Amino acid sequence: MKKPSVTKSAILCFTSIVSLLILSACENTDRKTAVELESNTVVSPKKPNFVWLVSEDNSKNYLKLYNPKGASMPNIEGLAAQGLVFNNVLSNAPVCSTARTTLALGAYPARLAMEYHRPYQTISLPNGMTTVNEYLKDAGYYTTNNHKEDYNFVAPEAHWAQSAKGADWHGRKAGQPFFHMQSWKETHEHKLHFPMSDVQDRPTKNDPAKVDLAPIYPDTELFRYTHARYLDQHEIVDVEIGKVIKQLTDEGLLEDTFIFYFGDHGGVMPGSKGYAFERGLNPPLVVRVPENFRHLVHEDLQAKSTTWVDGFVNFIDFAPTLLKLAGIEAMPGHDGQSFLAKKLSLTELNKRDTNFAFADRFDEKYDMVRTLRKGKYKYMRHYLPFNPDSLFASYRYKQAAFRQWREMFDNGELTSVQAAFFETKPVEALYNLETDEFETKNLAHAAEYQSVLQSMRAELKNKLQTLPDLGFYPEYYLVDEAKDDPIKFGAKNKSEIAKLNEIADLQLQDFDSVKYKIKASLTSENEWIRYWGLNVALAFGQQAKMLKPIISQMKYMDPNDLNRARAVQYLALFDDQPAKQAIEKIIAGNTNTVQILAILNIATQLHDVVGENFEIPFRKSWKKPAKGTVDSPDTWRQKSIYNWFSARVDYLKK
Repeated sequence: MKKPSVTKSAILCFTSIVSLLILSACENTDRKTAVELESNTVVSPKKPNFVWLVSEDNSKNYLKLYNPKGASMPNIEGLAAQGLVFNNVLSNAPVCSTARTTLALGAYPARLAMEYHRPYQTISLPNGMTTVNEYLKDAGYYTTNNHKEDYNFVAPEAHWAQSAKGADWHGRKAGQPFFHMQSWKETHEHKLHFPMSDVQDRPTKNDPAKVDLAPIYPDTELFRYTHARYLDQHEIVDVEIGKVIKQLTDEGLLEDTFIFYFGDHGGVMPGSKGYAFERGLNPPLVVRVPENFRHLVHEDLQAKSTTWVDGFVNFIDFAPTLLKLAGIEAMPGHDGQSFLAKKLSLTELNKRDTNFAFADRFDEKYDMVRTLRKGKYKYMRHYLPFNPDSLFASYRYKQAAFRQWREMFDNGELTSVQAAFFETKPVEALYNLETDEFETKNLAHAAEYQSVLQSMRAELKNKLQTLPDLGFYPEYYLVDEAKDDPIKFGAKNKSEIAKLNEIADLQLQDFDSVKYKIKASLTSENEWIRYWGLNVALAFGQQAKMLKPIISQMKYMDPNDLNRARAVQYLALFDDQPAKQAIEKIIAGNTNTVQILAILNIATQLHDVVGENFEIPFRKSWKKPAKGTVDSPDTWRQKSIYNWFSARVDYLKK
């Protein structure tokens, strides 16, 4: 075959290009040598840097990047222009301390007794488990946090090289790789704790008339203003994020640094943060892959332009991802898997379609919800369905829109979709998120979805038993028995947890077919079997009236005060028996702070449903820490106790 001819001009052109490349290489070498002589270390890091930029409490749909009516965030959009944009990022828990625990450990808090927001006592880390920043630090990384931590575990001492306001990567040795995490509270829930007068007195930059209001909310001036104001907050945080990106650029670090921008969970309009709906679980995630380390990820994910990713990423996957990119061996305590790796293509990543999430106690409000996502389907299991989502939680109701929503429900001014939040919940629900983004149409009883329902129900049950999920025990018991070694506790009690799960699942069957099993549970010698028998009876309501004689005995005779209170709850709701005196007497004779908190949760539901008020004397042990007390885990615990009990005690009097 005839070889292609090469012209003289082409040869001259090629020679000129080579000469320029050689000259450029020499100049770069000279600059590099000069810096090396000055710092006595290699400039280009052998490992990539990592920066996590976190906006608090925001779902992805608040961003124009995901939603045409979202907030304009040019700095985030700039990252996305040369980055990966993830559609299905799930935080595993819809509140900060629990979600951040998941991020830090790469493990499910539900198997570590860490699923409760603002824990009464922080839980010890099991042997062999620590934070992702500690692993990176041990591997030579300089780790910094500016500055929110908010974990549900006892953090290792100095697991960050620096964790404080203003912390950054500048304290590292020359050439040392770094991991920096920075959070912004501009989008946090408290930014919507404004007075009603602001609607008229403080105009928003975004037009309330043009916001994309969810169908679960009443279309009021206040709701529209609240949504628009939250979009304004996103634009404020984008400016701050831009400053960090500029700093990395100006210091020549941008192309050595993986930048992750994400929300620490979903939120923050009413009924999102603190609730295991997608609006509480699905934050934004944008990852910019640096030019100098594109070789660490598959060519499909090197993101020289915007690449959209549909595959599911769970918060438990973040820690394994950093370790993989840093060349650190995977840790056996991780429940997640890396979503960025050399051999992981976009096609393979997009096959990932599963998420497990949970919601237990948030501040003073108790619940137990578990969810499973499989592609477009979402299965939601309510283990305490008699507790409406709207059950009073003081921090939630500081938001004026939340209070208005409740007032409109009380006045009968809501549609059925808008009112569902304030009513008792189904034991289980199945949603098609492709056609029902806000989870308003429960398909659990639709004949054509029974195979999907049965499959997802079984998969969730297996998940809970495999973990095992410690949430089948009340929090106060876990505080006493599991806090020092939750893994050991779970292994020891795995068979009992499976038994409690079986009893809880009696709620899913026809009452007549399980009534004798429920009766046997109520008369068991095991206090936790009795506890779940009572929860099942409450779920069946009037259908369980044949069990009233046994439940009446438990009201007076059960040695467990929480079980006695549950019995009072059933009889008040379904036999019109007064609860005030019984609840007050149970609390008066109890000294366990966390158990009392759970009993007050019962009193709150009775207050809302049957209208009973309760007089609970405020105890010295619940007092607020002295002003100026040095921050410590004990001080934070006491602050939490004060907030929980002052809110509940005051509310129950009204």
